[in-house]
Amino acid sequence: MKKLLLATAAFASIMWVGVGVAHAQSEYTKMPAGIYALDKSHASLTWKVSHMGLSNYTARFTDFDADLTFNPKHPEQSKLLVTIDPTSVKTDFPYVQKMDFDKELSTGEGWFNAGNFPQIKFVSTSVERKEDNTGIMHGNLTFLGVTKPVALNVRFNAAMLEHPMNQKPTLGFSATGKIKRSDFGMETYLPNIGDNVTLLIEAEFAMEK
Repeated sequence: MKKLLLATAAFASIMWVGVGVAHAQSEYTKMPAGIYALDKSHASLTWKVSHMGLSNYTARFTDFDADLTFNPKHPEQSKLLVTIDPTSVKTDFPYVQKMDFDKELSTGEGWFNAGNFPQIKFVSTSVERKEDNTGIMHGNLTFLGVTKPVALNVRFNAAMLEHPMNQKPTLGFSATGKIKRSDFGMETYLPNIGDNVTLLIEAEFAMEK
């Protein structure tokens, strides 16, 4: 009986939070303008690349940061700055006792070469609105010392004037994009390892106060 009561109480708490969150959601036009910092506990940066045409090898970066300067009246004027630590690359390589594959990717001269290029950087240049909740963010990606234009397909998911956990105005987005690694000088194992890299991004931003 005690376990049943505890389970019921936990379920009721979850439902209460869910209802509170639903009522807290707001349109982005109602959000305050200003600088929003990345909520790192609710963000992910994943990438995948073809492996001999057999599968899409998938990995991620675990250390990155971003600042969003948000303009609710003219969202196309919003600005984004992203920095990524290439040494934070993580894969699911299972044989770590034989080889530190993550370290090889991050520091190898044919890969991320973090010893010479310790940061990957994206700076937005413009936002092209498509619908109320979608658009294309154009920007410059600096990777391996090379800067190239990149476009990200962005979807606005939801906004909260007061997030129930951090008590701050919070915005949520999903984004996808593609780059050619050879454009930045990474040509190792082409074409067996694909040239096109798909980016999958999830991010929440809380207003700085």
